[in-house]
Amino acid sequence: MKKSLLLLFCLLGLISVCIAKPTKTFTVLQLNLWHEGSKVPNGYQGIVDVLDQVDADVVFLCEIRDFNGNKFMPRVLKDLEARGKHYYGETLGMVVGVLSKFKPDSLMRCCIVPGDEVRAMLKMVTTIDGQSISFYSCHLDYLHYECYMPRGYDGTTWKKMDKPITDENEVLKANRMAYRDETIRSFVQEVQSDIKQGRPVIMGGDFNEPSHLDWQADTKDLWDHNGAIIHWDCSMMLHEAGFKDTYREKYPNPVQYPGFTFPAGNKVAEQAKLEILAWAPDADERDRIDFIYYYPMNSKLSMKNCLLVGPSETVIRGKITENNSKDKFLTPSCIWPTDHKGNLVTFKIRRK
Repeated sequence: MKKSLLLLFCLLGLISVCIAKPTKTFTVLQLNLWHEGSKVPNGYQGIVDVLDQVDADVVFLCEIRDFNGNKFMPRVLKDLEARGKHYYGETLGMVVGVLSKFKPDSLMRCCIVPGDEVRAMLKMVTTIDGQSISFYSCHLDYLHYECYMPRGYDGTTWKKMDKPITDENEVLKANRMAYRDETIRSFVQEVQSDIKQGRPVIMGGDFNEPSHLDWQADTKDLWDHNGAIIHWDCSMMLHEAGFKDTYREKYPNPVQYPGFTFPAGNKVAEQAKLEILAWAPDADERDRIDFIYYYPMNSKLSMKNCLLVGPSETVIRGKITENNSKDKFLTPSCIWPTDHKGNLVTFKIRRK
């Protein structure tokens, strides 16, 4: 009797495995290139090495400059191809770009905001294992970086103020002088067409603005927030629109897992330029301003894992300091080309 029951349970388990919908995983890397790595000796070589080692399926890049007419994207595609890594890649003449191992079905500029046309998003639609997915690469306005206000610095001149400003309304009023909120509002409108077509969405880039999830009561007395609680616009809009912040989904505790992406403790930056790593040298300016978000589309898409990519060291009050958080890092064994850390997310897609 016991053997019969055991056999029955085994058969039921086998049937359930057979009828379960199989899944496919793929990885997405997001990285700010710090003016194409030009601020670091051999920075461009570092970019190629990082992309080669991480070997992500889709890559969101920003701070592409095409210096002196030397087009970045064709060059990096050629150098990766020489290492056996075949990517499709495009910038459409913008400072943002997308690399993809999956052939794009379409590419377009979108989310264009009057007054800040240079920071439009690049949208790529591609098909992965039979599922159409929309990818958006972005780099939001860097001016009016008002997470500095509670730290006693002006967010546009980067000069020290007489005192920190911690009133949420005052901080957000100044923050909205940037074009970040307009761009994200345009993005939320743009993706409605993806949602109507049943297409999951993945978006990533340098936001130049923190997340409201990192500026609440549990962090108000940390990292020179000076008691401030701020519901930052961009993350709030995305949250209300149904988007998931991959890092906070994986690591919901911002105290133990702050996930700081800026500034990165880049030890290979030229000593003469090391001060560039600290725009507020008398403050703890660490923040999580680089993100990958996704819209799951009725569980067609889910997040499996998330890591920070880059040096574990950080910068506090102008000095490179060892990391003391529980954050998980993938530290490439090459020159780190940027003053940011990147995000690497493994997604899981449910097959039809």
